Amino acid sequence: MASVRLTLPILQNWDCHNCGGCCRQHQIEITEAERQKILSQNWTAEDGIPGGKTMVRMGGWLSSAGYRLAHQADGACVFLNENGLCRIHAKFGESGKPLACRVYPYAFHPAGKSVAVSLRFSCPSVVKNAGRPVHQQQSEIRTIADMVVPTGAPSMPAPPLNVLDRVDWPDFHRFVDALDATLAQPNIPLGDRLLQAIVWTSLVGQSSFTKLRGERIRDFLELVQEAARVEAPTLQTAGTEPTAVGRLYFRLLVAQYARKDTAADLREGWIGRWRLLRAVWKFSRGEGEIPPLQDLFRSVKFAEVEQSFGGLTPEQEEIFCRYFRVKVQGLHFCGPAYYDVPFVEGFHSLALILPVTLWIARWLAAGDQRTRLTTDDVARALAIVDHHHGYSPALGQRAARSRVRSLSESGDLIRLVLRFTR
Repeated sequence: MASVRLTLPILQNWDCHNCGGCCRQHQIEITEAERQKILSQNWTAEDGIPGGKTMVRMGGWLSSAGYRLAHQADGACVFLNENGLCRIHAKFGESGKPLACRVYPYAFHPAGKSVAVSLRFSCPSVVKNAGRPVHQQQSEIRTIADMVVPTGAPSMPAPPLNVLDRVDWPDFHRFVDALDATLAQPNIPLGDRLLQAIVWTSLVGQSSFTKLRGERIRDFLELVQEAARVEAPTLQTAGTEPTAVGRLYFRLLVAQYARKDTAADLREGWIGRWRLLRAVWKFSRGEGEIPPLQDLFRSVKFAEVEQSFGGLTPEQEEIFCRYFRVKVQGLHFCGPAYYDVPFVEGFHSLALILPVTLWIARWLAAGDQRTRLTTDDVARALAIVDHHHGYSPALGQRAARSRVRSLSESGDLIRLVLRFTR
């Protein structure tokens, strides 16, 4: 499509540092045109391609759902070489790669007259904020956007606010800007900012906007934000122990985010499914040893992770604050970018990323026999979690969404934020 106005995250840096992580954990589906391009590149075993096989047909024998790039025995992309570099890129340049590889870690979301740009924190360089400021890379990003943003993007409606109401894009942006402003408040602990945001977005979920537009929405937002600032301190004195159902739902959510679904994992067939079923059962009980869902996890007891690991350091708060603001500014938490859920439900799902990530970071620390989190623990855990957020089909299913709504409506979402930030 013709060039569109891009809204870039102003607080994020990124450059590729050739870690090869994205080439090890993603299944890259290719178009027919990309398949033909790769075939014309004439890859052979002499080029380092096992058996010269570069792609795999998806679907069953009687029907095909297209093709994806093949993988090596360890799950890495067949084009990843021993130095962690892409063989296609090295031989044919950036333009020779499939579009999915060129887009990552960027994500593009139509936002009315503009396109909001977000990034995936499954990339370690994004988590570490390593590289050039994104807003200085507009030319390169625009080239990608022109290839992926659909022609009809400007006519796409704004995501719904709640289960009943939808507003036009200018008013929807008022809600997004208010949410970003709450998360950006200086000199306030991140946990307190999240509590405020959860409180007033919950009020949005309970309100009707059929007659509110423009300045009246601005007035409404000012009122609910002020009410949240007043109520948030009273929540600090509340208990931090979630309900029994809340603890169960939370552990199941953690298990979903802690999985690793590479091509190598998918090849395990019924054995892998049985292992996953046993893991889900153990997470449901929450007793004994935690099943290691990835090789990087060591087997520790649930009780070791459930103990207090202390509060967040300023460096850890910075990572989370940047994460939430990039996702909010990039509309990477609701609508088409997140299972088509409304604004309120999407943000509450996003807020759960903090306790989920910290639970997994505690797991990593406990595996090293530590009871305090390092910034590296948090960075590694967030990369694991964001690999799934908005991209795992399981998280968009009715049961998973119902658990998120239950955690929110029961008050367990607030209790979890309090518990993991104290």
